[in-house]
Amino acid sequence: MQENDLPAAAITDARTFTDDAALHGMLARLRRTDPMPRVDSGTTAPFWLVTRHADITAIELDAKRFVNAPRQAMLPLAYEQRTRAATGGKGYQDMMRNLVAMDGSEHRVYRSISQSHFLSKALNVIRGDIEGLATEFVDRMAARGGACDFSADIAMWYPLRVIMTILGVPPEDEALMLPLTQQTLTSQDPEFQSGDPAGGMTPMMRMFDYFKPIIADRRANPRDDIASVIANASIDGAHLADRDVFGYFLILATAGHDTTSYSLAGGLLALLQNPDQMAKLRADPTLVGSAVDEMIRWSSPVRHFCRTAAEDCEVAGKAVKAGDFFLLSYPSANRDEAVFDDPFAFRIDRKPNRHLAFGTGPHLCLGQHLARMELTSFLREFLARIDHVEQAGEPRYVEATFVGGVKNLPIRYRFRQDDRAAA
Repeated sequence: MQENDLPAAAITDARTFTDDAALHGMLARLRRTDPMPRVDSGTTAPFWLVTRHADITAIELDAKRFVNAPRQAMLPLAYEQRTRAATGGKGYQDMMRNLVAMDGSEHRVYRSISQSHFLSKALNVIRGDIEGLATEFVDRMAARGGACDFSADIAMWYPLRVIMTILGVPPEDEALMLPLTQQTLTSQDPEFQSGDPAGGMTPMMRMFDYFKPIIADRRANPRDDIASVIANASIDGAHLADRDVFGYFLILATAGHDTTSYSLAGGLLALLQNPDQMAKLRADPTLVGSAVDEMIRWSSPVRHFCRTAAEDCEVAGKAVKAGDFFLLSYPSANRDEAVFDDPFAFRIDRKPNRHLAFGTGPHLCLGQHLARMELTSFLREFLARIDHVEQAGEPRYVEATFVGGVKNLPIRYRFRQDDRAAA
């Protein structure tokens, strides 16, 4: 990877994330020369940019000294000001809360509400449903006649259908939910913006209004699904507050969708750009599991999370004050030369693969097993039925500092001659 002279403050510019080479060139230089610089761009609150795998791991594992509240993501100062104005000075945290914003025993209690439902054993119950959806979306590729925008036409919709099924959203409402999730998480991108002066607040409240009747229905008529578990959850004998139930639904609808979509699109792009790895995977389908993890490492769809120092301390040789906040750069950690052999090579058989795309510690991603199951199911179906695939144009990336990846991926493909859906 060729290093470049982009300043560390470029991490606050959404456009930086549209150029993978420039982004990783900057991060590689920082890991080597100044692995935790202080960034004060003037556009966000000042923060420490944490670039090394070891430092990010240490911070995430030390949940007492480094807490999630009050800031989970880096937001432009102008956005924070507009949000406070739109909410009467409260900020969105007082209108809804989710697991990412919680710490300590509160986080453990709220996480336990659904945690068992996202373990591998529990997910086996819906494995057949996910495999059926994978078949349906490869069928959609067949219906498009050999060419599509894989990211916009397929990768964005398949994980959405999975998570919306879990949350009780009917297929006919997906066209409403997709832009709302995109406007909430990637509102910096001009193509996803809602026109809301408070950034993602209006889409977030529209989602709140949408989920209200679903939550009410699950409370009146509980079913054997995760939506019912969350809607009917209680702590100390009392139902969760509406803002907490909605926060749960919101984090599942957004984090459980966009991240997997960008891993799928970015992973296919990596396979197309590394035909030797595509050939190796076709020759040995047992490598699908390790290939999925490499796709996730390579894509790193969650660009960062933040932590705040609860006390004065030293991190990476720097004196940190209580109240300082850190930006944990997962794309940087997942290319760290100290952890990964040949980190800028895409290798589907990479083992071990200690990527941090799902984080670590108490806030380890709740949906990691579901994401792997979705990607595995789709990749197996795709490889079994599609005989040839190639790029049909240049990929485009989302302008977003928080969650993002490949926005457009034009491809051409040919199904196997005996594939009935393509016949």
